[in-house]
Amino acid sequence: MAYLHATLLVLISIFLTTSPTIQGNAELKALMELKSSLDPENKLLRSWTFNGDPCDGSFEGIACNQHLKVANISLQGKRLTGKLSPAVAELKCLSGLYLHYNSLYGEIPQEITNLTELSDLYLNVNNFSGEIPVQIGSMASLQVMDLCCNSLTGKIPKNIGSLKKLSVLSLQHNKLTGEIPTSLGDLSMLSRLDMSYNNLLGLIPKTLANIPQLDTLDLRNNTLSGFVPPDFKKLNGKFQFENNTGLCGMDFPFLRACTAFDNANIEQLEQPSGEIDTNKSALHNISESVYLQRHCNQTHCKKSSSKLPQVALISSVITVTITLIGAGLLTFFRYRRRKQKISNTVEFSEGRLSIDQQKDFRASPLVSLAYTKEWDPLGDSRNGAEFSQESHLFVVNSSFRFNLEEVESATQCFSEANLLSRNSFTSVFKGNLRDGSPVAIRSINITSCKNEEVEFMNGLRLLSSLSHENLVKLRGFCCSRGRGECFLIYDLASKGKLSNFLDFQEHETDRVLDWSTRVSIIKGIAKGIAYLHGSDNSKKPTIVHRNISVEKILLDEQFNPLIADSGLHNLLADDMVFSALKTSAAMGYLAPEYVTTGKFTEKTDIFAFGVIILQILSGKVMLTSSLRIAAENGEHCGFVDEYLREEFDKVEASAMAGIGISCTQEIPNNRPDIETLIQEISFMKIEE
Repeated sequence: MAYLHATLLVLISIFLTTSPTIQGNAELKALMELKSSLDPENKLLRSWTFNGDPCDGSFEGIACNQHLKVANISLQGKRLTGKLSPAVAELKCLSGLYLHYNSLYGEIPQEITNLTELSDLYLNVNNFSGEIPVQIGSMASLQVMDLCCNSLTGKIPKNIGSLKKLSVLSLQHNKLTGEIPTSLGDLSMLSRLDMSYNNLLGLIPKTLANIPQLDTLDLRNNTLSGFVPPDFKKLNGKFQFENNTGLCGMDFPFLRACTAFDNANIEQLEQPSGEIDTNKSALHNISESVYLQRHCNQTHCKKSSSKLPQVALISSVITVTITLIGAGLLTFFRYRRRKQKISNTVEFSEGRLSIDQQKDFRASPLVSLAYTKEWDPLGDSRNGAEFSQESHLFVVNSSFRFNLEEVESATQCFSEANLLSRNSFTSVFKGNLRDGSPVAIRSINITSCKNEEVEFMNGLRLLSSLSHENLVKLRGFCCSRGRGECFLIYDLASKGKLSNFLDFQEHETDRVLDWSTRVSIIKGIAKGIAYLHGSDNSKKPTIVHRNISVEKILLDEQFNPLIADSGLHNLLADDMVFSALKTSAAMGYLAPEYVTTGKFTEKTDIFAFGVIILQILSGKVMLTSSLRIAAENGEHCGFVDEYLREEFDKVEASAMAGIGISCTQEIPNNRPDIETLIQEISFMKIEE
């Protein structure tokens, strides 16, 4: 008996110690099935192996939760060419599935509806076909569902109305048919609904106008008909309905007024079920027309007693005519759309979308932030209320907020061809927004940001408030919990860094800046620093840049200087700021007093500005002691760029060198303040 008891304890012990492994193996098995389906040739997901651990960071695109369960699959823009396996449903704790911007095909598996913890479903810009899974309404946690730009068919499931947490529903650019379900009006959290470029018909449900959070409704390019409720006017320009010839209404731009015949058709369309079969309706209208005509011929109806049947007859005939014309137009639009799709098929070149395709798939901006309903750089929601209260600017100013879809589209899914620079904690990509604006997008790993969300948001608010002709303009920001990154979107400076025009080779003389351009750049930098230091008497706080250098000075098309990364240190963790200062110190920009005090003041920026002046005058990034001595003594041949070929004003050169020397004095109090510098530089004769 004792032996039996001991054996039982051993078996229980073995079971307890091995059960987590069994659970882990189940997820690993599901991932490997998913891999073989998504990447059948094993070219892109080679890091997924049977002997690996999905939660140790070795599996590309996989993130786990605190319980070591797979929580996110982020494989957007990876050029995957397979199918989505039903095995994905075995990942019970999955909260984010990001497979957009690939070439996946086949049907969306019905099993995906078993993922009741899934909050973000991004399958857009693929080649999925078939119908939307009918049990999609069981995914109670779903907040974002983006299925746009595929070849999905069939009707929109009515039970989508059960997704009470859904904030974004994107179904545009598919082949969906049938009516818009009235149940969508039950989605009280819905902020963006896009069903454009499909084959939807019937009325626009009045219930959609009652959604309190709805900000964007796009129904363009369908075959919708009937009266447009005036309540949709509250959406202003974010209600789009163009190319639905059957729609009518009042006080909507470009929408025709309704007629008596529209009213008759609307009565026929409004059935209790909320749905209508076009073919049956057309047959009914034809038979009714024949019946009325035969009835009047047999009874010799008088005009005075047959007004109502005549109206019904005319209405029916017109309905049939409109139906036939609509069918013809639909065929024509389908033909044109097929041609457009052939010419704008998703083509990947080195892992990125073509520019033509970006333009073809324009969509209204999401009003919610990417992958999460509220801003949270730490990936949870503990400070959501404080954010809404403390960061009112970002709640109401949706134009400042970008979503990951827009960032990915602008950078062509972070294509290496668009990479401008990269270091240990940040990368900068060039790109184009959907309105055509060229931008530079800086990605920052969330672990490099300030830990306290309130501090981060205060820093972001400060950055957004900066506006000056000599500062790079911040267009907006985005946070992706799925990618673990924050993004800052700036206007692109077309000429790039000032450092690109220094230290070039003899065969690169086309990069030589003439004298007036150099003086203009120096003057512009001074004006930008003056703005940061508050000499413009604005109410904003004084900002010390801390890291001004020729790498941080960008040039636009007219060679106007733009100071980059102003106030960026307010967003970054202290160790990241210190890491950046190491490079600054090595290049000679760091004022000597920082070593002893560890503090930054306006005078530390002045010191860096003085170094930049000497770099611009000499055309060299690395300054030598001999160059500094020549500048102090006014020996032009020793400090002025030889590639200027004596084409410069010697008096101005000596004066500008003196300013550079005075700015780099070892004792801070011996350096001029920015107001004095502005006055001293103002005498320079440059062309404005």
